[in-house]
Amino acid sequence: MRAIVAGFAAIWSVTLIGYLIGRFELLGPDGTAVLARLAFFVATPALLFTTLADTSPTEVFTPAFLAYLASTVVVAAGYLALAGWLWHRPAGDVTIGALGASYVNAANLGIPVAAYVLDDVSVVAPVLLFQVLVAAPVAFAVLDLTAGDRRPSVRRLLSLPARNPIMIASAAGLALAVSQWQPPAELLRPFELLGAAAVPLALLALGMSLPGSRPLAADPQARERYTAVALKVLGQPAVAYLIARHGLGLSGTALLAAVVTAALPTAQNVFIFATRYQRGQRLARDSVVLSTVATAVTLLLIAAVLG
Repeated sequence: MRAIVAGFAAIWSVTLIGYLIGRFELLGPDGTAVLARLAFFVATPALLFTTLADTSPTEVFTPAFLAYLASTVVVAAGYLALAGWLWHRPAGDVTIGALGASYVNAANLGIPVAAYVLDDVSVVAPVLLFQVLVAAPVAFAVLDLTAGDRRPSVRRLLSLPARNPIMIASAAGLALAVSQWQPPAELLRPFELLGAAAVPLALLALGMSLPGSRPLAADPQARERYTAVALKVLGQPAVAYLIARHGLGLSGTALLAAVVTAALPTAQNVFIFATRYQRGQRLARDSVVLSTVATAVTLLLIAAVLG
């Protein structure tokens, strides 16, 4: 319990600092965009590179991860069906909303929760791998192809990995893990220093975007926002529980791991992605804020009931 509370306290403290920076315009009118680009192009790739370089590929396919994976696919598909087919929203906004409903905060909140609630940080590794090697690239492909007035093309899609620093860093980190080569500490230290800035930069950028925001106000995006948050906070952990408990027969720590990883709030990186591609920034921001507030309660309840 203490780890969950401490994790949320750290998130909101840094976000509050970002809010004050934005409120008093300490970094000027373009400060949010600059920090978001710095996080997207520099700090986050460095973090993912060092994280994946230390991850064993054999840790991926656990029963708990399969339950999490299935819940992610179900809620993302549910949001896509509602926003894309029923509400006919633009592809870029639908993609951001689907990420808001399913892309979990596995790094700065998932790691401490896994360490102190599950006593096993390795359960977060496959979640990170899936998000940076599968979920994010698919989202980037849609966002990149629908950005601006550029027409989609096979050539542009095939060149996406070479133009996206997050995908390049993830592939490099995974290749290093598969090779089992241990680089000298001096070689990795610059990446570790840059990577350590990824989470604070993302939280500061998120906080700086909050002045003047009204996440509970009625507006044209309220339907999409509340749907994404409901799927993230309630739908994904519920689906993960049903699949893990009744589909895979899990119990104890394995069941708790599946539900806890699915119940993590929307990652602040979704806001970074939305800002980078100028698609659904308000939807992303409000989904991160509201889901983080709500899961501060639901994670405590899950740990109390299943722990």
